[in-house]
Amino acid sequence: MVFEKAEYLERLRKTKERMSAEGIGVLLASDPANMNYLTGYDGWSFYVPQMVMVFMDKEEPIWIGREMDASGARITTWLDGSNILSYTDDYVQNPPKHPMDHIASVLGDLGAGTSVIGVEKDVYYFTALGYERLHAGLPGARFKDASLLVNWVRFIKSDNEIRYMKMAARLVEKAMATALEAIDEGIRGCDVVAGIYHAQISGTSEFGGEYTGFAPMLPSGEQTCTPHLTWSDREYKKGDVVILELAGCKHRYHSPMARTMVVGPAPAGVRDTAQVVVEGIEAALDAVKPGATCEDVERAWRHVIERQGLRKNSRLGYSIGIGYPPDWGEHTASLRQGDRTVLGPNMTFHMIAGIWLEDFGVEVSEAIRVTEKGSETLASFPRDLLVK
Repeated sequence: MVFEKAEYLERLRKTKERMSAEGIGVLLASDPANMNYLTGYDGWSFYVPQMVMVFMDKEEPIWIGREMDASGARITTWLDGSNILSYTDDYVQNPPKHPMDHIASVLGDLGAGTSVIGVEKDVYYFTALGYERLHAGLPGARFKDASLLVNWVRFIKSDNEIRYMKMAARLVEKAMATALEAIDEGIRGCDVVAGIYHAQISGTSEFGGEYTGFAPMLPSGEQTCTPHLTWSDREYKKGDVVILELAGCKHRYHSPMARTMVVGPAPAGVRDTAQVVVEGIEAALDAVKPGATCEDVERAWRHVIERQGLRKNSRLGYSIGIGYPPDWGEHTASLRQGDRTVLGPNMTFHMIAGIWLEDFGVEVSEAIRVTEKGSETLASFPRDLLVK
């Protein structure tokens, strides 16, 4: 197990407190990150239905998934073998059968047929059809949306979780350094990303890394005018702007980082925009402190960029921690206008300052921890525009 059993039990206690407050008797967690948080389960099996069941009146959760993945649950979780259940393979991608038919039957056998059942309706791997089949199989139950119940329990990290995020930061430092060394005129983007993956996974002499919630994002040239593009086999040319958004991952805990570089001399517009972005993110970092709100932090950033006539309509950042594809965000607090979440120690965020104009963009980001006095950046890497 990645954590001591006592830490999992404390997470479970806090989860049950929230369940009780919401009047939920049984919680069905389908988000792989929440399953991992509550039990330690870690496998690439989220492409088929699986979940962790938390009963108010049971000491341990119950993991249920595909039969061939049950051994993975026995290996990676703290659960007793009697609380690891499965459905047979004839339920997998074999209409009209559906795994939720079996899961509903199990819930009925466990006495949940008339319970208030919390389900994570808004997660990537819990489908509309799955909900319909679950509902049909438990007609006497009352279903309640519990999409973010466990996510908010995850919001404040333990010292052990922070330790893994700092290890992930060492991995992203190595990946970013590898990428910057490799990018040059005549080098293909795909070859750079191959090196990034090697750096992320091979890690350091002390520990290795894991796959991240996002693929590396490496738009270049005119593609930098928009976020979330990956890479191609195009060769870099003199004058190309390249945005790098990468992460390190350890025990599913992430530390993302974005930087911007130019192949050859940087045009004046790119240099000026980068200077504003760096000034803005540093102002936002200075605004992070216990008692401040998420919107206070965003306001500090916005005041800097608006003085220069720039705008960023999207949020400045979001809470991070455990992540599985296609995301490393926790879907709770965001650094944006209107979010009055009060900051406190051991909350962790990805603060991503980006300005995307018509013909180029600039990004700089930091994974941060809120401390007793302010903010701590998890990784250490130059923020200024990087020129090759």
